[in-house]
Amino acid sequence: MKSKYILPLLLLLQIIVLRILPYFPEFIERFYSNGLYLNISHFSRILFGKIPFSVGDCMYSILILFLIRWFWLTRKSWRTNWKNNLLQVLSVLSVFYFFFHLLWAFNYYREPLFEKMKIEKEYTDAQLLAFTKKLIVKTNAIQFQITKNDSSKVVFPYTQKQAFQMDLNGYENLSKEHPYFKYEILSVKKSLFSLPLTYMGFGGYLNPFTNEAQVNDLMPMYNFPVTTCHEMAHQMGYASESECNFIGVLAAVKNDNLYYQYSGYSFALRYCLGIWQVKNEKIFEQLKKQTHIGILKNYQESQDFWKQYDTFIDEGFRIFYDNFLKTNNQKDGMDSYSKFIDLMLNYYKTRKL
Repeated sequence: MKSKYILPLLLLLQIIVLRILPYFPEFIERFYSNGLYLNISHFSRILFGKIPFSVGDCMYSILILFLIRWFWLTRKSWRTNWKNNLLQVLSVLSVFYFFFHLLWAFNYYREPLFEKMKIEKEYTDAQLLAFTKKLIVKTNAIQFQITKNDSSKVVFPYTQKQAFQMDLNGYENLSKEHPYFKYEILSVKKSLFSLPLTYMGFGGYLNPFTNEAQVNDLMPMYNFPVTTCHEMAHQMGYASESECNFIGVLAAVKNDNLYYQYSGYSFALRYCLGIWQVKNEKIFEQLKKQTHIGILKNYQESQDFWKQYDTFIDEGFRIFYDNFLKTNNQKDGMDSYSKFIDLMLNYYKTRKL
């Protein structure tokens, strides 16, 4: 067999293996997520964590330049030498795909968090309504405690650099109750691609090759804590977006800092209100009236921010990422972001907000 066929065939083999992995979540949980991955992620964060800029974003920039250069050099040979060019593309994809999964993405196939934490997934409308009302009371109280005025929006008073350090407190408190949420070795960076991320509609992402948590530094600051905590949850090996929303909210509300608690509770409340807006407009309007105007101003601030970058690019990447998630064992796709309410509601059935 010619060597040029080896990597493309290995890509096919990888795809077959990934079709089988969903049937073995306990194996992935034990040997990868709680074994090999912990060593890989710790090493990566030690290696890149103290570097003040995003190494992963620099790597992506160089890779993009090489791709542009390659396409330019081969532009005239695609018709005459299409087979070799295609094999080269498949070979690069094969290597990329292998390291993507080895360094992080096998976590897509681990045991679901609701099983690990023994949390139910289902809830009734009555339970959702009761939970939403509790969230309103809690978020109202924190908003008023910060601003002393129910009509004033919350303004985050810390720098982004300070916020990254403050994230650790919430995870430290959370790990006292749930040791598997222990976070070690900070490696959170402002993304060099914050503007493109904004146009794509994303608040951040995890670089799976360097294990750096990348955060969009242009977004409204009241959202900054919970978004950062979400990306840190990905670093810990949780791939599901709903699970990372859940963990991120818990890490924010467990923080000793009121601004962090507000970020977490207001985030969860916004999703609950969004569910009611779709489910029952009348109930939504009633709940909205019970919510402090200052909180609604923060929601408007966020909506106005994203709206100014709302283009076909945003919609295109949402469709792409929706399919990406579905391909990677997340059957709900983009809808999985709101599924964390299932976990939140049932988690707080036996706990106080």
